[in-house]
Amino acid sequence: MFLFLLVAAMLCGVLLTLYKFTGYYGSPYLIKSAPFECGFEAYCKMRRPFSVRYFILVVLFLIFDVEAVLLFPCLASLVMGFSLTMWINMYMFLLLLLFGLMYEWKNKMLDWTTSLSKLYKLLGS
Repeated sequence: MFLFLLVAAMLCGVLLTLYKFTGYYGSPYLIKSAPFECGFEAYCKMRRPFSVRYFILVVLFLIFDVEAVLLFPCLASLVMGFSLTMWINMYMFLLLLLFGLMYEWKNKMLDWTTSLSKLYKLLGS
C-alpha cells in the first residue's frame, strides 16, 4: 500500500511538472493580470508600510503570551504536589523574563513616543 501511494505521489509530481512546462496559461496581456476592483483601477497601493514600534510591541506580546502558556503546566504540577525543582525552575524562568522586561524598559522599547531615529539606532538598522 505504501509503495502504491509513493508511486502515485511521484506520478502526480511528474505530471504537474510536465503540465507547467507545456500547459496553456491564457492570454499574456498585461491588462488581464492587473488588479481589478469593481471595474475600476485601484486608487492606492494595497500594501502600506507598518510601524516598527507596532512590530516590537507585537513581538513582546508574543513573548509574554508564550510565557503564560509555559507557566500553566508548572502551576498545575505545583498544585498536585510540592517539588523543589519545579519551584526553582519556575522562579528562574520568571526571573529571566523580568530581566528581559527591565532591559526593554531601560532601552525605551516600550515607550510608544520614542522617535524612529532613536529606535533604528537602538536596533542597529
